[in-house]
Amino acid sequence: MSHIKILPHDLRNKIAAGEVIERPASVVKELIENSIDARSTDIGIEVLYGGKRLIKVSDNGIGMDKEDAVLCFERHATSKLISEKDLFNIKTLGFRGEALSSIASVSKIRLITGLKGSPSGISLEMLGGEVKDLKDSPSNGTSVEVRDLFFNTPARKKFLKSNNTELFHIIDTVTKEALSHWDIGFRITSDKQEILNLPLSVEQKERITQVYGEEFADKLIEIYSETEGIKLKSYVSKSENFRNRKSHQFIFINKRPIKDLSISHAVYRAYEGILPNDKHPVFLLFLEINPWKVDFNVHPTKREVRFEDKESIYRFVNISISKAVRDERTEYIKQFTEIPATDTFTPVVNAYDMSHFERVESSGSVISEALELAYKPYLPFIYLGETFIAVSGKGGLTLIDHHAAHERILYEKFLKGINLNSHQLLFPRQVKLSHKEYRVILENTLMLMDFGIEIDDFGHETVVVRSLPDVLKDTDISGILSDVASCIVEKIAPDKSLKETIAAKIACNSSVRGKVILNQEKISSLIHELEKTDHPDQCPHGRPTRIFLSLDDLKKMFKRK
Repeated sequence: MSHIKILPHDLRNKIAAGEVIERPASVVKELIENSIDARSTDIGIEVLYGGKRLIKVSDNGIGMDKEDAVLCFERHATSKLISEKDLFNIKTLGFRGEALSSIASVSKIRLITGLKGSPSGISLEMLGGEVKDLKDSPSNGTSVEVRDLFFNTPARKKFLKSNNTELFHIIDTVTKEALSHWDIGFRITSDKQEILNLPLSVEQKERITQVYGEEFADKLIEIYSETEGIKLKSYVSKSENFRNRKSHQFIFINKRPIKDLSISHAVYRAYEGILPNDKHPVFLLFLEINPWKVDFNVHPTKREVRFEDKESIYRFVNISISKAVRDERTEYIKQFTEIPATDTFTPVVNAYDMSHFERVESSGSVISEALELAYKPYLPFIYLGETFIAVSGKGGLTLIDHHAAHERILYEKFLKGINLNSHQLLFPRQVKLSHKEYRVILENTLMLMDFGIEIDDFGHETVVVRSLPDVLKDTDISGILSDVASCIVEKIAPDKSLKETIAAKIACNSSVRGKVILNQEKISSLIHELEKTDHPDQCPHGRPTRIFLSLDDLKKMFKRK
């Protein structure tokens, strides 16, 4: 007796749906990509209960006639491939012919469509992949309603997250498509309320501004480069526009959003020697590659691609961004190659510049013919490089990372809500956020009040910051709010509460940076404040704030003991 059996048709469709349709956002992605391929210029997305109850995508594209409307739900039915040769010259977003059949097999679906300019149209209703109703219905363009997703696969349905979480995934999906298709208008309505409206724009920079705001766009370097078979238009972080999270990193190949570790690494490599270890650059890369040199037929959801010559893509991206980053960085680098200006009360010596000094006298003072700056015996500290301070004492030498130390101080202040000195801003600041970030921030205004940050809703993905702690007044508040939103949405480490995680992120953003040289008064205050913290020896991320070398330790190092 044979143990091998052919699976029933409906079960095969449900298995295929499991590969393509992971959650409501997967449905939205497949439907809007069909709309884009249909040459639409305006796409509307309506959802109820995070897409669990309803997903409706409407467009003004070319539409379909009756024959195509019925045929499009058949598995492997597509208008985008004819022969095997076309599989290696893909110029559309969809091509497998699996999406609609997969969606129909796990939902209740209604399609209304008609050819553009035609008075006739068709309305088709399906239940679990079976046609239930077919009738004439005048229409231009296409509208697809997907109701009760996974109604017939409860095991899949139970893995869906909360309505808000599923909505955030939908917003993310639409945002990615909108960034790469700036010449199309996108609207999202959730539970009868419009939450995102992006009118068509003329180029990428305008669309980036629509999504993230002018302040965000102004902190990006715009790069264009071209070589044989490859074009790159990219927007990457300017000096110091780095984030704590990888939340604003996008790669598009021929307008298709993808993930590729190699290309991401090429960007990070371009910032080598510039990017702090715990920071991440913002980047939006729009690559155009000859379709013959890239294979999109790798993953069912088309998130990954395979390149014919991966190394050449890596080098091209890396070299293009490296040159632009270093050109923009020139003035910033000069600040570290020149002796910092100081007053007579607080002379500071940078250890990198010790070659300027000609001799050290027995009194401890340093004589320099090239500089008027002198090390004086009563100076209690010396800067070593950009962030390290050597502080001498009777018992030995203490090395302090002034960024980590300040981070620990601020972290405990934010966590305890003490000595924040929050004040109303004379001129409240408007901050534009992505819609997902905007919703998350508005849902957590009370928690932000605990950190001395008072926020009101201004509408249109914009919040008004009315009060800030003194330590945040000169910081990138847009970046801080973006990082806070990411902390809330993403999973939190099991050993930390949400408040601890957010306090650590805000402290990291607002603590003193490497290029800031503190005077003697501020160094003394830093050391004093650090001593008062509960855990003075580590920053919130576990890095040391200070290292003490006793006289005995120093003697051992010099082999005097």
